[in-house]
Amino acid sequence: MQKPIGLYVHVPFCDGKCPYCDFYSIRGTGVRMDEYTDCIIDNIKYESERTGRTADTLYFGGGTPSLLGAKRIIRIVEAARAGFGLERAEITVEANPGEELSGFFREIRAAGVNRLSLGLQSADDGELRLLGRRHTAEQAARCAADAREAGLENISLDLMLAVQGQTEESLRRSVEFCARAGARHVSAYLLKIEPGTAYYKDKENLKLPDEDATAELYLSACEILEQSGYHQYEISNFAKNGMKSRHNLKYWHCEEYLGFGPAAHSFLDGKRFSVPRSIGAFLRGEPAEPQGDGGEFEEFAMLALRLTEGLTDERCMERFGFSVPHRMKDAARRFQPGGLTVCGESGFHFTPRGFLLSNPLTVEILSV
Repeated sequence: MQKPIGLYVHVPFCDGKCPYCDFYSIRGTGVRMDEYTDCIIDNIKYESERTGRTADTLYFGGGTPSLLGAKRIIRIVEAARAGFGLERAEITVEANPGEELSGFFREIRAAGVNRLSLGLQSADDGELRLLGRRHTAEQAARCAADAREAGLENISLDLMLAVQGQTEESLRRSVEFCARAGARHVSAYLLKIEPGTAYYKDKENLKLPDEDATAELYLSACEILEQSGYHQYEISNFAKNGMKSRHNLKYWHCEEYLGFGPAAHSFLDGKRFSVPRSIGAFLRGEPAEPQGDGGEFEEFAMLALRLTEGLTDERCMERFGFSVPHRMKDAARRFQPGGLTVCGESGFHFTPRGFLLSNPLTVEILSV
């Protein structure tokens, strides 16, 4: 019997572009959002009939999915449930904490949404202004409280690391804020200056931490989050016991998922493909663009090394019928004295310090 897949819905609508953001997002009218919702539902129906698969996660990312409003999101959830089952599913919706969302939370919770991801980024109002965010820490606290009151107990908060003006102390306050807000999961991402963003155009004027200070902030974040009861399970993700993101683990375990909406990616039947990065192309029904084969051992290993569980004999045997190659275990052991890897008989994984060098380390280990 085939394993359930994950479903991802990319909601491109946003009420403004943050200076660091390179995700596909546009402003949307009510009419455009209705057209988009109808098209998503048609695509879900088509893919459910074509694939005959079930799904056990559904993730609304963006953009700002909450801008769609509860009624449109509920229509999509119902279509996904009708087509893919969604039995005992994790259903996540992203939102920005600056909006008044108490009614929205109650409606989506009643329709089966059971996980919320809020784009906090920082609990320091000065850092928020420099990030171009349109909410304050106080608004974010109120938003999280409204979500819990509506029955959305499984809350994830996003934090950004190595932003302008950030110190270990301001970072500690942001983590403490997450704990007070009742977050069960924290995603803590190092700021990356991506081409095409406002930050990229102004990068010479940004007062960002240097490489050493960035590394220290990341390591501090790992330590402070651990002290606060959030256990690291991926380079940038931390969770209370039993509260890992089931949907995102599908990506890192190299499992199958279908993406809907402009710029959404999919991995199914050994193939990777993506929807064109254009709302017009999506609404016209232009076909997905092939991105090549996926799921081979090297890709599987690369994704596994993003996780604190690392590359293990058990998962390799389950997936490919063989253990982690000895040459890779031997290569990983070379980095253990420097505190970058932890190695055992049945596999190896990176330490937080190793995660800072994960790209070159992964290449070095996998290419032996």
